[in-house]
Amino acid sequence: MAKIIGVANQKGGVGKTTTAVNLAAALGVLEKKVLLIDADPQANATSGLGVEEVRYSTYNLLEHSADVENCIQRTSSPNVDIVPSHIDLVAAEIELVDKAKREYMLKNALNEVRDRYDFVVIDCAPSLGLITVNALTAADSVIIPIQCEYFALEGLGKLLNTIKNVQKIHNPDLDIEGLLLTMYDSRLRLSNQVVEEVNSHFPEMVFETVISRNVRLSEAPSFGESILMYDAESKGAIQYIQLAEEVLLKNDHLKSNVKPKKQQKVER
Repeated sequence: MAKIIGVANQKGGVGKTTTAVNLAAALGVLEKKVLLIDADPQANATSGLGVEEVRYSTYNLLEHSADVENCIQRTSSPNVDIVPSHIDLVAAEIELVDKAKREYMLKNALNEVRDRYDFVVIDCAPSLGLITVNALTAADSVIIPIQCEYFALEGLGKLLNTIKNVQKIHNPDLDIEGLLLTMYDSRLRLSNQVVEEVNSHFPEMVFETVISRNVRLSEAPSFGESILMYDAESKGAIQYIQLAEEVLLKNDHLKSNVKPKKQQKVER
């Protein structure tokens, strides 16, 4: 049965979609079957994997106006399928408000296909609204990207409170998969300070892999490709493979004698 991982942070521009797309692609390259759910009305994960024609989307999934089977589309990334998003998803926040068990719409829809995949990765919207609550209710765990910039920890407390509330009311089994440091630049003292601060506050929760600023990583979505398809030898591709290996090791998907490649030590 698939492990469902949400990628969430209510702050925009922290690398949520980049992480969701490239983690899914890296897991696929490591021969795991992955379903990527684009739960953001901006549909950046959808366009980032080159999906242009969307007949049924996450909106239809939440509204139960289409079966999950009809919403799933193949991608050019090996072993990765997607439930694409569409701007219509904005309306779901309003339309679901008076529905019974509105927080469980995504969870119930995904139950039909969990046995077909090893992982389901959900790219959440940059908000803590009903769609994100649906994602957290459906998820087994959540990855929280944190950019190595000045306001890194701003809003993190609010997100952790939201996760606690979801655990209390809707999903007691929800776990934090880890905090992922993104947009790291070893030349900047600030980046190093943020890495130290996050590690000191949350020592057991931070991924060893740190995602650096990388031009190729920024370019890949404009070509409708993951970083692994766009430039498999780039620093970004190597780091997302390392992240995928960490996730696999944590979830006992790697053989015990296989260790993830060590991330280069962050320069202090």
